[in-house]
Amino acid sequence: MLLAASGSLALMLGAFGFQYIGGLPPCAMCIWQRYPHVVAIALGLIALRFSTAALAWLGALAALTTAAIGAYHTGVERDWWEGPTTCSSGPIGGMSTDDLFDQIMAAPLVRCDEVPWEMFSLSMASWNMILSLVLMGLWIAAARRPA
Repeated sequence: MLLAASGSLALMLGAFGFQYIGGLPPCAMCIWQRYPHVVAIALGLIALRFSTAALAWLGALAALTTAAIGAYHTGVERDWWEGPTTCSSGPIGGMSTDDLFDQIMAAPLVRCDEVPWEMFSLSMASWNMILSLVLMGLWIAAARRPA
């Protein structure tokens, strides 16, 4: 369990590194992906005192949750589907200039449908999804381990 929770901690530190050292502020969906990692880290800390299979299954659920958000975010980035209107660009056809101006002024600074960084053609959201699925496997292995 500690290894899996440490993995979430490493991903969070990486996210903060990109944000504060690399100058890449997160979009709303990036922030959403952080919450389950915080839960997994907390579960790892609780496991220092009470190591139970239930905690490990909750950790697996947290890892699956952030992986699912990462998969959804990847689809938004790749234009496979539309993201939330709060952090994605919307269609401008048929809008009045006043409506278009209001949409521009209400738009967040960081959009969810743009890829600010890639490695091997995978975005940060994609990497979070992949690594979180690996962490989910570690949580499941911990849950299935004999007591």
